[in-house]
Amino acid sequence: MKLHFLKSKEKKAILKELELHYGITKLPYLLLKTGKQKIRGYSGHLSKEEIQELTRLTNVEIIGDYLISKKDQDPRISFDAIQLFKITKNITEINNNQLQKWLRGYDLNIPNIPRGITILKYKEDLVGIGKSNTEKIFNYVPKERKLKIPLHSTE
Repeated sequence: MKLHFLKSKEKKAILKELELHYGITKLPYLLLKTGKQKIRGYSGHLSKEEIQELTRLTNVEIIGDYLISKKDQDPRISFDAIQLFKITKNITEINNNQLQKWLRGYDLNIPNIPRGITILKYKEDLVGIGKSNTEKIFNYVPKERKLKIPLHSTE
């Protein structure tokens, strides 16, 4: 696997986008770009040079946590990474009924949310990320993470 470490200028550009869309002001990770426009963050003790040497000696499939996708026009934070950042913008508060639907993979009919990526919050917890078309929020919960319990049995 070819690892591309983001240079300082590239990291600053990504941080600027994250601040604009999510209010994120710190990105304390070594950033690597991998296939399919994914950006991973590494916070371990190995240096870039040590990681490169390790990949030369062994078959390193993945390093770091998947943080950001750059497939869309706006950066999309991964489902797992929403807990790693201090997000202050583009947050949509949902109620328990909406949370139950969301966790099962349903889109939410919530009008008047600005078009684009939004972070879903239930009480004090960030619970997901979706994309709004101003009429509904499309569910981005990974298939393997969706609850399989039917909705009617939770009420």
